Amino acid sequence: MLRMADRDTTRLLRAGDPDPVEWVNARAPSAFFLTCEHAGRAVPAALGDLGVPAAEMDRHIAYDVGAEGLSRGLAERLAAPLVLQRYSRLVIDCNRPFEAADCVVARSDGTDVPANAGIADWDRRRRYVEIHQPLHEAIAVALDQRRAAGRPTFLVSVHSFTPVMRASGAVRHFELGLLCNRDPRLAETLAGAFRAAHPDIGVRLNEPYVVDDVSDYTIPVHGERRGIPHVLLEVRNDLVADARGQEEWVDRLAGPLRRAADMLKEIPDGR
Repeated sequence: MLRMADRDTTRLLRAGDPDPVEWVNARAPSAFFLTCEHAGRAVPAALGDLGVPAAEMDRHIAYDVGAEGLSRGLAERLAAPLVLQRYSRLVIDCNRPFEAADCVVARSDGTDVPANAGIADWDRRRRYVEIHQPLHEAIAVALDQRRAAGRPTFLVSVHSFTPVMRASGAVRHFELGLLCNRDPRLAETLAGAFRAAHPDIGVRLNEPYVVDDVSDYTIPVHGERRGIPHVLLEVRNDLVADARGQEEWVDRLAGPLRRAADMLKEIPDGR
């Protein structure tokens, strides 16, 4: 676990800054356990506005548009616990390891982040210690408690993706991505269940990107290391940008998630 050096005593988060971790349905009985690492857009008061125009903070570079509402809706529908992260990914990306270059980005999809340019190691470290680590410590404790109690768990990390990348012009034409790496059990089973329920909706495995130990944190650390069936959901953000779209996608995802979990429960080790 990363810790601040003794000489680095200046804290980032102060009175009035939100707690980085928010729980929803913490004691809910479901086998599903939900996370939303890019839910918020908060910036610590000490960092001002990061030098980023307000309009840019409404883009996907600052947070996963619609992911918070979608994850809350799924938590309610599935009676599942949910852990949300309140700070903007431009402060620190809570789904990246400390050593990843884009854990703290100086430029994101064509937008400069002046406060992050040439960031000092102590500043990078305090963001990680005060925002990133509390989130993942909370997840780790909860998952360990579930294992100790013998509770089955399906880990679902909820995200959204932009249909068009401004910097590259890349266009994503599909609606849903289901991501995994070393353990495809839940992703592949969910893909089949979702396609059966919604044959007219485009579903891709490991798009718009591929999960690995540097580009992600929750799946490799909390899912793969524990042997928990898991999936990272990526819903195209123009489809969940408002409450109506979020509700529609809760409706679309809840049934296939339940069916996929039921199918895996019928197999002794889920394989």
